[in-house]
Amino acid sequence: MKRSAPCTDTVCRKQGFLKTFRKNLPLTIMALPALVVMFLFRYLPMSGLLLAFKRFSVPKGIFGSDWVALQNFEFLFKTSDAWVITRNTILYNALFILLDLVLAVSMAIGLSELLRKRRAKVYQTIFMAPYFLSWVVVSFMAFSLFSVDDGLFNHLLAYFGFAGVNWYSEPGKWPLILTFFQIWKTVGYSTVMYISTLTGISNDYYEAAIIDGATKWQQIRRITLPCLKPMMIVLTILAIGRIFYADFGLFFQLPRNSGPLYPVTQVIDTYVYRALKETGNVGMAAAASLYQSVVGFVLVVGANLAVRRIEPDSALF
Repeated sequence: MKRSAPCTDTVCRKQGFLKTFRKNLPLTIMALPALVVMFLFRYLPMSGLLLAFKRFSVPKGIFGSDWVALQNFEFLFKTSDAWVITRNTILYNALFILLDLVLAVSMAIGLSELLRKRRAKVYQTIFMAPYFLSWVVVSFMAFSLFSVDDGLFNHLLAYFGFAGVNWYSEPGKWPLILTFFQIWKTVGYSTVMYISTLTGISNDYYEAAIIDGATKWQQIRRITLPCLKPMMIVLTILAIGRIFYADFGLFFQLPRNSGPLYPVTQVIDTYVYRALKETGNVGMAAAASLYQSVVGFVLVVGANLAVRRIEPDSALF
C-alpha cells in the first residue's frame, strides 16, 4: 500500500482553499448579483472623488479635467458662512442623536410594557407612519400650520386677540420647529428597532426579578437597559458617523428655502446645493462630499475606539 507524500505548506493551503471554495460555491453564486450591484453603484462611482481635486469640464470629462489641488476645498472653508453651516450641522445632529436615543428607548420600553399587545401594535404603527412621509408632504403640512395668512397658528392667535406671526421670517423659532418635526418623523423607526431587541430578552430574567421583589423601575434599570445597551451603542456610533451630514429635506423643504431663515437652517448640504445651482462648480460639491465622508469615517473610528476602551464587547470592530 502506497503512502501519499506529505504536502508542503503551499500545496496544503491551495488544497484547503479549493475545498472551502467548492463548499461555499452555492452561497457565492447567490451573493454574486448583490456583489455586482454593490460594485456598480458603490465602488465604481468612487472614481468621482477625483473631481474634488479638479476643475471639472464637460468636454474633458472626469479624467481629462485640469488638476487644481485643494482649491475646491478653499471655497468651503474660506467663505464667511463656513462657521455657521458647520455649527448648525453639528449642533442639530448632536441634538437629534440625543433626543432620538432617549425618546426611542423610552417609547420602546413603554410599548413593551403594555399588557394588550394588539394595542401596542396599533401605537407602534402610529409612531412609525410619519417615517414613510416625504419631506415635501411634511413641508406642506407645516405650511398649513405656519402660513401667514391661512395658517392654523395665526388663526388661533387672532382668535385669542394676539397679532399674527410671520413664521417664515422669524429665525429664532425655527430650531425648535426643525427639532420637533425631525423627532416626530424619525423616532418611530428607532423605536421599532429597539422593540425588536426587547422581544429577544428572555422572560426568565423578569420572572426571577419579580420573585426577588424587584420593582418595575428596578427591572428596567437592571435588565431592560443593559440588554438594550449594545443596540444603543451601535446606533449611536453609526449616527455619529453621519454627524456632518444633514437631512436635506428637513433643512431645505421644511423652511421652504426662506432667505431670512438661513442663519438657523443653512447646513453643509443645503449650502453646497445652493452654491452648485449658482456657480455650477461640480468640483466644489465633490470636495464638500469628500470632506463629509472623511470626517464621518474618522468619527466612527474614534467613537468605536472610545467604546472599545470602556466596554470592548460593545464595540463594532
